[in-house]
Amino acid sequence: MKVGIIGGGGIVGSSAGFALQLGGLVHEIVIVDANADLADGQALDMMHGAPAIADQVIGSGGYECLADADVICITAGLRRKPDESRLALINRNVVLFRSILGEIKAKGLRSDAIVLVVSNPVDILTYLADKELPLPKGRVIGLGTLLDTLRFRSLLAMNLKCPATQVQAMILGEHGDSMVPVWSSASVAGLPLEKYPGFTPKLGADVFQRAKTSGAEMIKKKTGAGFAVGVSIAEVIHAITLDAKRVLPVSTVQTGSYGIRDVALSVPTVVGRAGAEKTLEIELWPKEMQALKASAGVLQKTLADVLASG
Repeated sequence: MKVGIIGGGGIVGSSAGFALQLGGLVHEIVIVDANADLADGQALDMMHGAPAIADQVIGSGGYECLADADVICITAGLRRKPDESRLALINRNVVLFRSILGEIKAKGLRSDAIVLVVSNPVDILTYLADKELPLPKGRVIGLGTLLDTLRFRSLLAMNLKCPATQVQAMILGEHGDSMVPVWSSASVAGLPLEKYPGFTPKLGADVFQRAKTSGAEMIKKKTGAGFAVGVSIAEVIHAITLDAKRVLPVSTVQTGSYGIRDVALSVPTVVGRAGAEKTLEIELWPKEMQALKASAGVLQKTLADVLASG
């Protein structure tokens, strides 16, 4: 498995590369960045530690190095400013993102490659990549609300003083202000979250609010998220590498799940070697369903504005 990371010189891309190196599952990692020296430096730094981790090929280069990649992960983008919503980034990032897609197509792209979009606003850019890249259905995936979900679970665990790996909860919809927490199926060690000792609706609301604003918190405290987003990216790529069929809240262009069509957002999705292989429609509480459709509406409005502006 060969993975290329576009924007791999930055904090998100380099964190993803390091998480993949530590995972030891992918055979080759190539770093691509507008700053060639930075890309080479990141690759060298990873390579120096390789003898203690796994036998992997680690290097850097231009877009031509991605022509035979199994997975291309796009992390390049302009950073969100403090208090700026992810959707406000769209006017500053769409032109850059489309230039990246143009380079990928110009230098070559495997017909069975998978493209993982991480750049924000991820749902809008995932839709554009799906429509503009010559790839079959399911082979363009957005990181979506996976990072939000991990933040949500970690904060629930911290507040309930329980193991984070035993917390199961999911956030769906937009990776942004209209994201939807799914309380109806949340659990700890198989026990319903709403009945777990110490859980209250107030605690849940406070935890969700902090999870939703964690991106801004990271920007304020350390210029942006790195480690957790790298782990999130590795979770998707490892599911592809192992054909694991993991159910993850990733963003894809919807074709009818929950009655939603022609917009990219996160729903429970089976991820394996063919990419986003299918979506699952778990039963939601009526208020969760209403919120998910409202989230789709927010994204559809923004997407319409983007498409209208060319």
